[in-house]
Amino acid sequence: MTRIVVVGSINMDLVTQASRFVGPGETILGERFITVPGGKGANQAVAAARLGAEVALVGATGDDAFGRQLRQGLAAENIDLTRVAQLDDCASGTASITVAGGENQIIVVPAANARVTPAQVEQAQALIARADAVLVQMEIPLDAVEATLRLGHQFGVPVILNSAPAQKLPAAWLQLARYVTPNQHELAILLGADPDEDFRTLMQRAPCPVVLTRGAEGAWYREQGEPIHESGFQVNVVDSTGAGDTFNAALAVFLHEGLPIAVRKACAAAALSVGKLGAQGGMPTLREVEALLMQQPG
Repeated sequence: MTRIVVVGSINMDLVTQASRFVGPGETILGERFITVPGGKGANQAVAAARLGAEVALVGATGDDAFGRQLRQGLAAENIDLTRVAQLDDCASGTASITVAGGENQIIVVPAANARVTPAQVEQAQALIARADAVLVQMEIPLDAVEATLRLGHQFGVPVILNSAPAQKLPAAWLQLARYVTPNQHELAILLGADPDEDFRTLMQRAPCPVVLTRGAEGAWYREQGEPIHESGFQVNVVDSTGAGDTFNAALAVFLHEGLPIAVRKACAAAALSVGKLGAQGGMPTLREVEALLMQQPG
């Protein structure tokens, strides 16, 4: 069984479905409201667990109703929560999400996620040392992200840096990552580059290998030489929330099979994830990914 450690955020997603997005100062009637577990760290942990990995999560929740519900849901997915702090003086993180026309707009309030520390990451070093891959995102403090990158590099464990929400990072940090997984907009911000510059040129300028997601178009990846395209899959889109997290989780789970196979399977998993409402609602099982790959062979 592949062993994955995820260092990242844990949120409760407050999801409103509407016919369209609202403008400034405007009020419209929504069609549906639900609360669903989310946060990029928790999402990636759940996605990896459903794909058959042994998963441990490093993060923080508040000791509140949302926090207890979030921990219960993660435990039900057989995720190791021994390194998830439960803070009694802080609320759990939330994300307010509006879904319209298959797209989404998101406002994240970090709360407990902002309290994840390098010391907490260091306390998980035994888990990281025995992992097959580590996933980290940027909804937690950057010093905790750096600590994750350095620990993974120290133990020779591949760290996948999902650079979202995007901001410019030092090249020295990026060089510690085995792969960075932005979209085109995020890659430009990450490198401090012109967002209109061709993404393939940006991929070649990055100081580490890049796996770049392109939505329905699929993904591009580069280790050496020219970037290579992996096509997407034809699916019915209900809610794209969590598709990137599913992609990253699958990339980590299948990385031992080689990057081209891992990217192909990650595209399939991400495509399946958009078929239901909520970030974790449509995250697929390994069997579902294998079935889609048989139906739409590359």
